[in-house]
Amino acid sequence: MAVTNFIPTIWSARLNESFKKNLVYGNVVNTDYEGEIKGQGSTVKINSIGTVTIGTYDKVAGIGNPQELDSAQKTLTIDQGKFYNFTVDDVDAAQANVDLLSGGIVEASYGLANVVDQYIAGFYTEVKAGNTIGNDTTPIIPTSSTAYDYLVDLGVILDENDVPEGDRFVVVPAFFYGLLVKDPRYTKDANVMRTGFVGSIDNMSVYKSNNVPNTAGVKYKIIAGHKSAISFAGQVDTVEAYRPEKQFSDAIKGLQVFGAKCIKPEAIAVLTANKS
Repeated sequence: MAVTNFIPTIWSARLNESFKKNLVYGNVVNTDYEGEIKGQGSTVKINSIGTVTIGTYDKVAGIGNPQELDSAQKTLTIDQGKFYNFTVDDVDAAQANVDLLSGGIVEASYGLANVVDQYIAGFYTEVKAGNTIGNDTTPIIPTSSTAYDYLVDLGVILDENDVPEGDRFVVVPAFFYGLLVKDPRYTKDANVMRTGFVGSIDNMSVYKSNNVPNTAGVKYKIIAGHKSAISFAGQVDTVEAYRPEKQFSDAIKGLQVFGAKCIKPEAIAVLTANKS
């Protein structure tokens, strides 16, 4: 064997981390019932009160019998469970001279968060009938001069459904954001303050995400809404370190359980948009 085949391998002490998306949807839902979950399969009953009737007072007829309040109940089920399970060989760990297990946990945590982000984004299908602009058959094709207006139109839909002004949001894909920044109405007061946040339009916080639901890069589902619309609950159920029986290595496995429920369909609006 030629001497040139014996090429030494140098293990770097620097970890090369992967590119990561901005995780957004977890920031635009509420976690009001998160403390009430007990693990995968558990459920939380969410009660809501119906409308109180306002009557016209007549001093002769009086006010009559009291109205019996209606109540509605929805169930948030913790029906999702995602895990990671990875190992680092003892030799690899020694040669690399870095804490590969810690790096792996960071990557795994991000991976779980990304799965949750996509899961929450999928609740656009719960939108109230009539709270949509465009559809899969006739999607909107926005331009740099109309993209801003379409987001305003989503805000009008929320207005017409009596959705509170505070805690509103809209999540757009990268191509749509690119159109927005070409419009001076948007750029005059756009700024980046937190992960994914790229400004405000019509009292809505605008976020940019690569997790906006779409079909093969078309028919993007741009969701606008209020934080109260979707309730999310999740918890890290288990994290364990162990030594695999048939390997000289350290391993880490973890499980996260979660679930979500759209409890106010009237508080979301959806724009279906194509790039071109």
